[in-house]
Amino acid sequence: MPGGPELDPSITQYLRSWSDGDAESAGEVFARLYNELRRMAAQMLASERPGHTLQPTALIHELYLRLGAGESPDWQGRTHFFAVAARTLRHILIDHARARSAERRGGSEPKVPMELAGDIGAACSYDDLLIIDQALTKLEQTEERAARVTELRFFAGLNESEIARELGVSEITVKRDWKFARAWLAAHLNAGRAS
Repeated sequence: MPGGPELDPSITQYLRSWSDGDAESAGEVFARLYNELRRMAAQMLASERPGHTLQPTALIHELYLRLGAGESPDWQGRTHFFAVAARTLRHILIDHARARSAERRGGSEPKVPMELAGDIGAACSYDDLLIIDQALTKLEQTEERAARVTELRFFAGLNESEIARELGVSEITVKRDWKFARAWLAAHLNAGRAS
């Protein structure tokens, strides 16, 4: 699991080498963390609507292309890698949703899943995903950590203890941030639908 203890201390060394421009180290990071990344991608796709056209393996391949193609971040370790991976996977899903939504303009009125105010887990449409992403982007502007908690919970499917380990905060802090983010997003999304 992404938030688990560092089982392979060489990951940190490979991340440092990758930061220094060693492309082979990027491949090693992905090879050694592939199963964890695939589980993360599968959790993200589990909250999508049935029949989603992306598969976990395709998501991980796209993640590798996006992270390996540009300038490498100054990796701070395994936690930082998984946080960047979750954010990049979110953007891959959003890009896919935008493309699919553009293909079928004129569809039904989008709705935001009620599960956002409670436990995440039900399917959502491409339009729902775009609406949630827009709201989350606004939340990031004022409450960045709460937005990160939401991103890791909703898009990566991590539980509170995993998120606490990923962000280096207490589980209580994650619970507070999650509670605040749910209320903020619900209010924001309801206001958007009313206008």
